[in-house]
Amino acid sequence: MSLLDSLRRFTTVVADTGDIDAIAEHKPQDATTNPSLLLKAAQDKRYQPLVEEALRYAARTGGDHARQTSLFMDKLFVNFGCEILKIVPGRVSTEVDARLSFDTASSIAKAREIIRLYQDVGVSRERILIKVGTTWEGIRAAEQLEKEDIHCNMTLLFSFAQAVACAEAKVTLISPFVGRIYDWHKKARNVTDIPRAEDPGVASVVRIYNYYKKFDYPTQVMGASFRKVDQIIDLAGADLLTISPDLLAQLAARDGELVRALDPDRAKNLDIAPVHLDEKSYRWMHNEDAMAVEKLSEGIRLFNADARKLEAYAQAEVAKGSAAGS
Repeated sequence: MSLLDSLRRFTTVVADTGDIDAIAEHKPQDATTNPSLLLKAAQDKRYQPLVEEALRYAARTGGDHARQTSLFMDKLFVNFGCEILKIVPGRVSTEVDARLSFDTASSIAKAREIIRLYQDVGVSRERILIKVGTTWEGIRAAEQLEKEDIHCNMTLLFSFAQAVACAEAKVTLISPFVGRIYDWHKKARNVTDIPRAEDPGVASVVRIYNYYKKFDYPTQVMGASFRKVDQIIDLAGADLLTISPDLLAQLAARDGELVRALDPDRAKNLDIAPVHLDEKSYRWMHNEDAMAVEKLSEGIRLFNADARKLEAYAQAEVAKGSAAGS
């Protein structure tokens, strides 16, 4: 038995890639995408029909250049999502623009538009997770969307305060960023590595998982952003783990049988106090975690930079399409 097969006994495996061939190779249950992954995939000749169809949609729908660019980007996300859903039996995550991280109303509107595009081609909302940045405003957007049966994947999650607020908002899933937490602490300590037993990214997910299971929150925990196989092994038993193709390949290549690290029954017996957060207490608790404050802000900036690269690509493609049609 490979480590990947063993992991699947406890945990839903999710592919973190826009490469459809890599998804087909590793056969995950779900898949996640983001603008940087999509930009790379869109420039691959194998996927040009998806790009061309998005261009036709934007031109057909009409509007000025900016409007067509926005339509092209949304449709491109959906086209790749639909191709991924032909391979995975579960769900695909599609991301809301990072520029909307502090705009609740616009995040809701964009999520509804993405869901409409999926439904227009026959994909039900049950197979889509809308990725929303875990700001206070993003959590409020997700809370409303969940009431409309639009399910959300809360990304850029670094603090326990974010996790508690998401659970109280009854979101479907959270994605704590193991690797980025690890990176911050490694830099802060000025070391090249952190002992496995002291990994702060792993510890963050363990704490959140145990809290959710202790108090019966249905929100699922999906560890994300891994740097090494050991981090994945030490979170075996998490509800889901989203893993890059290179780490999936490493797990598939290694034989062995994993021991379940996270267990809901064990969590039930832990001595954990409940926490309830309003906006003021949330902001203060999150602010007390310097790593989380820094990484959330940085993550939004990086996601936005990736989205703007995709937008520049979209603008160029729309311009070429307009020139060819004139």
